[in-house]
Amino acid sequence: MTQLASFNSGILRTGLLRSLLSPSLRSRSYSSGCRSWLAITPTKKVIDPTIDSSYKIFPRHQGPLLTNTRTTTFYHQHQHQHHRLYHTPSQSTMAANKEFPLLCLENPLLDIQAVGNEELLNKYGLKANDAILAEPKHLPLYEELLNNYDAKLIAGGAAQNTARGASYILPPNSVVYLGGVGDDKYAKILQDAVKQVGLRVEYRVDPKEPTGRCGVVITGHNRSLCTDLAAANHYDLDHLKSPEIWKLAKNAEFYYIGGYHFTVCPPAIQALGEEAAANNKTFVVNISAPFIPEFFKDPLDASSPYWDVVICNETEAAAYAKSHGLGTEDVKSIARALAELPKANTKKARVAVITQGTEPTIVAVQGETGTKEFPVHKIAAEKINDTNGAGDAFAGGFVAGLVQGKPLNTCVDMGQWLARLSIQELGPSYPFPKQTYQASA
Repeated sequence: MTQLASFNSGILRTGLLRSLLSPSLRSRSYSSGCRSWLAITPTKKVIDPTIDSSYKIFPRHQGPLLTNTRTTTFYHQHQHQHHRLYHTPSQSTMAANKEFPLLCLENPLLDIQAVGNEELLNKYGLKANDAILAEPKHLPLYEELLNNYDAKLIAGGAAQNTARGASYILPPNSVVYLGGVGDDKYAKILQDAVKQVGLRVEYRVDPKEPTGRCGVVITGHNRSLCTDLAAANHYDLDHLKSPEIWKLAKNAEFYYIGGYHFTVCPPAIQALGEEAAANNKTFVVNISAPFIPEFFKDPLDASSPYWDVVICNETEAAAYAKSHGLGTEDVKSIARALAELPKANTKKARVAVITQGTEPTIVAVQGETGTKEFPVHKIAAEKINDTNGAGDAFAGGFVAGLVQGKPLNTCVDMGQWLARLSIQELGPSYPFPKQTYQASA
């Protein structure tokens, strides 16, 4: 999520606001995100006409393929000291034992990541630490990264990273992810990547649009992101409401919505929110980027009555506060404001979770006073490999805790644990052999 925090400036700067909107949102404003990972090494010939040479795709970590892959909370029982995010313990057990209790929705992208240089950045008019939507002049970047650099392909999209993270913790057949891709080799690479880590995907396949891509140019500790959303921008309500997919939605007990999808198909988000409220399910929304409350305030606010859990980082919280006239930049005050928004399903108290990088995670529960603070797990600087996708990993661990019916403090701890593992890997990924969650001291 952090890597796309400046997408709004990229949108305004490039003037692509209208042309890159999903068809249903042409009257509003737009953007989306990337991440997860697979290594790629050149071999012989022809994977796809758009890829100059063939590549052998393989998981970064060899070994058994086990289940795998911003923060929130749900139900609050006022009579308990530890807040559970489930309706009752029996329902918690039911959700944890049934197949595909967690359904995630957002924008799948194939990241093409490589170490570049200033010359490459200058060639395409990119900044060292920035995130923009691709203009026509940027489109050759993807093939150049594949053909001329030691590129790695990463099955990305912020919520897809979160879905992989939850899958890393939960049993097999626990998580299903929805989004839009093209009918091309890039989509097949995405499908193969997530299949190997135990995540089920049900993509809407667009015969006319290519699979979305994100070029990631690494220079030192900086990452320049250039995203062509393509088919991810054409997800629609018809796919969600198709019999097979809606059956999965009806079966799920938890919905996780990545905020970038507010730029694509708000009706799909509303449909899941309504289903959750009507059937006492858990509806989790991650705000994902500052431009969402700034430029997509209306669809975001339309979904807010359904939020059982809302997750964001401190920058996104500040953007929300500014766009909604809260008159404060204090993170704790913003968390309380988010928690106390009007709510459709009054059987569950809303939980607002705000992450702050290395600073404590702030949590506010509807109907309570004050906030809770959860210090972040410490890690030696030399162990940090890549902080990209840490917020997605936190959300994955947190939501996995919800599905398992864990208390709120444990859900936060699980999120921080998974984020800690992720930042020691390359890109938003998780170590293999798979590690088992252990509570922090």
